[in-house]
Amino acid sequence: MQQLGKTMGHHRLVLRMGQVVGSDIVAEHRQGRLSQEDWAEMVRRCQGCEWACRCKDWLQNREFAQDAPETCPNREKFAVLRAQQGRDCQ
Repeated sequence: MQQLGKTMGHHRLVLRMGQVVGSDIVAEHRQGRLSQEDWAEMVRRCQGCEWACRCKDWLQNREFAQDAPETCPNREKFAVLRAQQGRDCQ
């Protein structure tokens, strides 16, 4: 069984990935479209990701990316959140 990473480090990775891919996690939570449980589940998925140790380097080399890496267990969730935010601007 894989050991989970430290919660705060993965919390920061989720927030940063959201910034890079255009998904404002905090705004989605404030708008009620991302529950505390869903946000915590994103962090838990990040904690269990075997690629998370390379994620920080990937994020440092990007200001913007169309999508999270294919290895990201939250890739689909980030895309959904970004689409929700896009509808707000219309």
